[in-house]
Amino acid sequence: MLHSLPLFHRLTGQPVIVLGEGEAAEAKRRLLERAGAVIVGADNADARLAFVALDEPEAAAAELKARGLLVNVVDRPELCDFTTPSLLERGPVLVAVSTGGVSAGLAKALRLRLEGLLPASLGALAEALGAARAAMKARWPDGRERRRAMDAALAAGGALDPLVEGSDVAAWLDGAAGSAGGIYEIVLRSADPDDLTLREARWLGSADLVAREPGVPTAVLTRARADAQQIELAVGAAVPDAPGLTVIIRRGSAAP
Repeated sequence: MLHSLPLFHRLTGQPVIVLGEGEAAEAKRRLLERAGAVIVGADNADARLAFVALDEPEAAAAELKARGLLVNVVDRPELCDFTTPSLLERGPVLVAVSTGGVSAGLAKALRLRLEGLLPASLGALAEALGAARAAMKARWPDGRERRRAMDAALAAGGALDPLVEGSDVAAWLDGAAGSAGGIYEIVLRSADPDDLTLREARWLGSADLVAREPGVPTAVLTRARADAQQIELAVGAAVPDAPGLTVIIRRGSAAP
């Protein structure tokens, strides 16, 4: 189960309360100003978010929560309604790394590693895909077919591999063919999701429907798309007909 639901909140022109002095409070102010927020005091009646950076934050946090605000308390995750992730920015692409407040240092270290992996052209690719949205809908009117074509293009080694500089969206659209659906079967070799092959991981990450036998480990199922439909399948049973891309997961060696 997710410990938090990641959300990207638009703050341009919105009032946000920040309480406290010192570097921790100033860091929050800088972050919020970069996001376009208007920093206000504790008595502002229109604010819906608040950041508290006080030595003894309990009373202030409780008062703000009683007023209906969502509150972040610096270095006190047990008092937080939400936490702020470590951010990596490539134009419109924002990658947020969070540990739910458990270890900001780990989140930062992961973000710095990702900085070296994601090319500067990633933002331009995102902009080009956004500009081509109408053209993609015209080429693939069916949403599932469009998503499968996108998945294939953005996969490792694909025409629009996001980790490779210089992807050309227009050229891809000129020559792209729709990606077929179908039914694919994964027989687990262990309960460790890292034992999935790259191809199996791509199937699972792209599937519209995941049909699983009883006992398939949760760690494997979390590799599926978050919005994919999941159903339980009796051992050895055939999967029901379904549109789009279907993945069947058999327990195999992962069975207890």
